[in-house]
Amino acid sequence: MNKKLKISQYDKMTKTPVSRLVIALSVPSIISMLITNVYNLVDTAFVGQLGNSASGAVGIVFGYMSILQAVGFMFGQGSGSIISRMLGNKDTENAGIIASTGFFGSLILSGLLAVISYIFLNPLVFLLGSTSTIAPFAKDYLIYILISAPFITASFVMNNILRYEGKATLGMIGLMTGAVLNMCCDPVFMFVFDMGIAGAGLSTALSQFVGFSVLLSMFLRGKTQCRFSFSKISKNYRCFFDIIATGFPSMLRQGLNSCTTVLMNSEAAVYGDAAVAAMSIVTRISFFVFSVALGVGQGYQPVSGFNYGAGKYSRVRKGFRFTVLLSEGIIIIMSAIVILLSGSLIKIFRNDVDVIDIGTRALILQCIAQLVLPFCMVVEMQYQSTGGKLGATILSSLRGGVIFIPLLLILSHLRGLSGIQEAQPLSVVIALIPSVVFAISFFRRLPLKDKIEEI
Repeated sequence: MNKKLKISQYDKMTKTPVSRLVIALSVPSIISMLITNVYNLVDTAFVGQLGNSASGAVGIVFGYMSILQAVGFMFGQGSGSIISRMLGNKDTENAGIIASTGFFGSLILSGLLAVISYIFLNPLVFLLGSTSTIAPFAKDYLIYILISAPFITASFVMNNILRYEGKATLGMIGLMTGAVLNMCCDPVFMFVFDMGIAGAGLSTALSQFVGFSVLLSMFLRGKTQCRFSFSKISKNYRCFFDIIATGFPSMLRQGLNSCTTVLMNSEAAVYGDAAVAAMSIVTRISFFVFSVALGVGQGYQPVSGFNYGAGKYSRVRKGFRFTVLLSEGIIIIMSAIVILLSGSLIKIFRNDVDVIDIGTRALILQCIAQLVLPFCMVVEMQYQSTGGKLGATILSSLRGGVIFIPLLLILSHLRGLSGIQEAQPLSVVIALIPSVVFAISFFRRLPLKDKIEEI
């Protein structure tokens, strides 16, 4: 029965029409991204009722959670990319070894990170960009994030493995369970139990543990092709290095996102808590817009990796074209809506004149710039899903911070707060140039003919 399941999954990934397959795998990813981001936005709105300093604390903690996401994506994308190519090559035994190594590796590393962060909690919140008024709120929130750190990173790993197996729906169930629980618990802990921002942190910790448990049950109940086992953890350092190297572009992208969030908070803090709160809200809203297009890209990744491993290169080409067009169409529509409602959207999260003024301009600029993001994203995912470690790493570093960081420092010096609002949109547009070059290079090297499948 299990063998038939694996064969049917192989046929599904290599024979289903590409456009239909990308959409089928994108829908669960999009729903997962939307639910997660709706939670983030709701969390921001609830915390916003506590004042500008509390709103700023959300942005500070978001920077730290980006670090945890970086660890989770490094192990998850790294192991998932390798697994999809192995399954495409019908190598299920080694796929299980990669899955176990990535899962337990993320638990250990994030646990160590949480312990170190707790020891240095006070300087950490200021390193993340807190002001003296924001710091108490940030520490109250962050302590619960540290407790749940291993569950956060391991959940990212399991979700990515499920996606790369072509079973994104199972991953969606786990993420949705945690996110919905979080939205329900937030107001209860914050206002009914009068815990304030600590209630938001406790709600996040509990929901992350529940989501982790649901995802883990998928692997323990035999719903997946890969199984976790201590005995399957690879003792070969090359296996561990291959996971890290393949997932490093994700780690780099998320890590740079965290660094840029911290730097932007620090630069904005010069103009007061209202500026920090405004840029934090803009980050959440703009990522919500982009997350739908990102979900489409995530739906394409297993299609790309699986078919590349199976030698079906024509399907890789078709999938790339379809994914770029679909994600671009989605982001054009959503960006237009957000631009029209920009001021009203900011007001939902923080009804403060300064926050609305600062946030509205930044949000409009960000939405305009995001029109070029889908192409950049799909090219980067193309390299990562097919094992192009160096290309994916370069693109991640350019889009994630190498361009943005110097622009932020220069523009904030030359144009003040306006420069802070303009830096990220401008860096996104500039990143389009190397993405076009790398796309042309990849498809010139991709074989024109598919491999003949052995029977």
